[in-house]
Amino acid sequence: MLVEFHVVPVGKGESMGDEIARVLDIVERSGLPYRVNPMGTVIEGQWDEVIGVIRRCHEEVLKSAPRVISSITIDDRPSRPMDRITEKVRSIEKRLGRELEK
Repeated sequence: MLVEFHVVPVGKGESMGDEIARVLDIVERSGLPYRVNPMGTVIEGQWDEVIGVIRRCHEEVLKSAPRVISSITIDDRPSRPMDRITEKVRSIEKRLGRELEK
């Protein structure tokens, strides 16, 4: 499954860079395939492992913020093999006949 998520600390001011860095450290240390984008992170893996990583990220941000809002979007397609992070983009590039900006 692919899961896109973002974790937002509330009540800390405008900057979220420190919290985002700690979240991405957790994601990277998980060993799961992931991609970072300007508005969130996509992780690929099995339900329990992906949700476990997101939970750890949420709890980490909660250590330094009085309130945290986490949003999760799940794309679960068990009939497809892993590496969908890459394959979904390649599929669109094939249809366009060119590579997309990465």
